[in-house]
Amino acid sequence: MNAPNGPTGVTGLVSATAAGRRARDRLAAAWPRSTRVYDTGDGGTVREAVARAFAECDQLVCFLATGATVRLVAPLLGEKASDPGVVCVDEAQQYAVALLGGHAGGANELAHAVAEVLPGCRPVVTTATDAAGVPGLDTLGLPVEGAVAAVSRAILDGEPVRLVRHSVLPLPALPHNVTETTGNAAQSDGAVGGAVDGGAGGADAGGGYALLVTDRAVAPGDRTAVLRPPTLVVGVGASRGAPADEVAGLVGQALSDAGLSPLCVTELATVEAKAGEPGIVEAARRLGVPLRTYSADDLAAVPVPHPSDAPLAAVGTPSVAEAAALLACGEGAELVVPKRKSAPEGRAAMATCAVARRRPRGRLAVVGLGPGARDLLTPRARDELRRASVVVGLDQYVDQIRDLLRPGTRVLESGLGAEEERARTAVAEARSGRAVALIGSGDAGVYAMASPALAEASSDIDVVGVPGVTAALAAAALLGAPLGHDHVSISLSDLHTPWEVIERRVRAAAESDLVVTFYNPRSRGRDWQLPKALALLAQHRAPRTPVGVVRNASRPGERVTVTTLGGLDPETVDMMTVVTVGNTATRTVAGRMVTPRGYRWQEGS
Repeated sequence: MNAPNGPTGVTGLVSATAAGRRARDRLAAAWPRSTRVYDTGDGGTVREAVARAFAECDQLVCFLATGATVRLVAPLLGEKASDPGVVCVDEAQQYAVALLGGHAGGANELAHAVAEVLPGCRPVVTTATDAAGVPGLDTLGLPVEGAVAAVSRAILDGEPVRLVRHSVLPLPALPHNVTETTGNAAQSDGAVGGAVDGGAGGADAGGGYALLVTDRAVAPGDRTAVLRPPTLVVGVGASRGAPADEVAGLVGQALSDAGLSPLCVTELATVEAKAGEPGIVEAARRLGVPLRTYSADDLAAVPVPHPSDAPLAAVGTPSVAEAAALLACGEGAELVVPKRKSAPEGRAAMATCAVARRRPRGRLAVVGLGPGARDLLTPRARDELRRASVVVGLDQYVDQIRDLLRPGTRVLESGLGAEEERARTAVAEARSGRAVALIGSGDAGVYAMASPALAEASSDIDVVGVPGVTAALAAAALLGAPLGHDHVSISLSDLHTPWEVIERRVRAAAESDLVVTFYNPRSRGRDWQLPKALALLAQHRAPRTPVGVVRNASRPGERVTVTTLGGLDPETVDMMTVVTVGNTATRTVAGRMVTPRGYRWQEGS
């Protein structure tokens, strides 16, 4: 949740007291583009303000007592899926309570966002799944249907729940009572008692609860919930003036005949020449998906089983429907419904469609944990840790964030020196269809796990990078402002880089007058590299050049020292230390290192 930008949609703000108005105005100032103030100071009542905000906004923050808010919104309630989320903030702004629509209305996330803006405020979330650290089935960003409440309750109560996946979907961690049924899709069909065959209540014939992940058109019983993965794309072609009913009817019939759920369709695709064709545009609108277009040349390059001269003559490609569906699905796509034509009575067909299925993809998030302090772990990193079903990392880094993981998260940890093995493991887990978080300290892309992982990862998985606060930045903040001008980070470890290369880089930094931050400066087995690097810098910088030495930045045992290039004792440095050497303009001001943004500070200034 990015609090400064506010939640998505429009959030109505209602207050009744001076304290409430002050807090209201703070939120309005923090989220200027997404809030609407409902003022009761112009003769209107709080009841009227709440009613208007409830009708006009996606979410609502009431600076009122919870009892009063309950009474005010109760007569306004409609459907869970359409009611706005409501958060109630007390008079002292100590708590932001998700009162209504925790999941569907976004009130849980809104409560956290409010708490980030109001000093001293704490979010209160009472939704059972959130309180237990279990992902709600309706919070996964996917359509879900069937016995959602019953299966969610079974998960919370520790009842056995079978997870049956016909589609690879990188789900977050589920508790240990949710066990995956192994085997192929046909075997999985039997595991849910014939649910895939569409028998009414058949999903429960075998007894127990089930969570089914499929793009097939099933009829779940009262003990099965169905998650709909975003696997399908429908390619469409149409003659000029094709009626919307004909295009939409063809698409719906094609999906129905193939036993596929329209909830799993992510987009309609066609040729650019048909981007504004009313019937195609309306069909996409009815299905509730975007319309994607491709050039005729791009479509012509896609091998298809049923090319035709008609579209080649009309729009410049031998295939529209099949080629567009396959191209939209990407590498490894499967054509599950070949091209078919509409069948209107009394005239020639004016529309074609085809359906393709995306190749299953896992997800790898490479997460930087920051230097160690919990408050320097970014919200995005927290979210990715909660999203993962598998976490891979160095054992000491796993210990830092173990309490943030969802119940059921599988942790694969190892000791120092196994970076490549951890990278291979994380990629392999993602390739198997899981949601994986590969963690590293600082920023995962700086002397950490991103580079070995991405060297292993190919285009068959989705990769997300999550930046973190680096050791250089954490140390710099403690030292003052040593990185105020151009700077460079150099690792003095020659385990992966020959010393000759490191020495050349240090010499270049010295000659270029760059501020230098040394990572991995000194260990028991490598005690000569730091003195050598300092000697190279000393050839171009005065002995009084400020040097900052920070050990365990933001961790227990933190130690910060500001000394000089001539006064630094390398014996005080180890692998837990970051050493920052200023440039010729760096000065010590009130005990802090400061490198000016320009070179206006001259000798003696």
